[in-house]
Amino acid sequence: MNSVIDPSAKIHDSVKIGPFCMIGPNVTIGPNCILHSHVVIKGPTTIDEDNIFFQFSTIGEDTPDKKYGGEETSLEIGKANIFREGVTVHRGTVQDKSKTVIGHCNLFMAYAHIAHDCEIGNYNVFANTAGLAGHVKLGNHVTLGAVTLIHQFCHLGDYSFTGLNTIITMDVPAFVKVAANPARPIGLNSIGMERNNFDIDSVNLIKKAYRIVYRKGYSLQDAIQHLHALNAQANPALDTFISSIESSERGLLR
Repeated sequence: MNSVIDPSAKIHDSVKIGPFCMIGPNVTIGPNCILHSHVVIKGPTTIDEDNIFFQFSTIGEDTPDKKYGGEETSLEIGKANIFREGVTVHRGTVQDKSKTVIGHCNLFMAYAHIAHDCEIGNYNVFANTAGLAGHVKLGNHVTLGAVTLIHQFCHLGDYSFTGLNTIITMDVPAFVKVAANPARPIGLNSIGMERNNFDIDSVNLIKKAYRIVYRKGYSLQDAIQHLHALNAQANPALDTFISSIESSERGLLR
């Protein structure tokens, strides 16, 4: 139906392709994917099963980053993601790992943007026009409010949350809510923890950990020492919180 598909593209027989789509060379699309209409997919791009692409989404495009010189780079997309209207996703650059990676079960609302070399985990939600610059890493179960913009090389930990129109230029630990421009911490994503069945002991432990990092006035190094002392029983949630802080490379948003 007026779609243009390169003969080299590998498309599973169960894929549904609507009108006016363009699928380029070196594209692989797995079972049960749906391209509604006016979808552009360029390669090298590999797409796993059960993904849905709405109109005018552009997937696997060359990055406009000036250091990109036409080298062969890739995009990898996992299972059961939803790409709503106008979403843009760019492939990687050779200056990083040469690929952009998206995990499973993410929702990208209208006009969200994922730039080159980003790594996106699973079960994340991007509200309308949320955008990642290059080399950003997002954990799992992260919620980005509408018009959230994230500076290149920033990391956001699991279950973190951003408010409307948040501008992030530093790393955000797991479970932490941030908002405003420039972003500032505004508490814990307690609702997200409850919705994902964290037990009350873990929630209370993360609340204590948050106070150590954000309310006690400790230096970051002293705060980390107190966190390890708090984690004598090796609670998995607190492990995640501590790891997201210790792995920060750009600097922690405090």
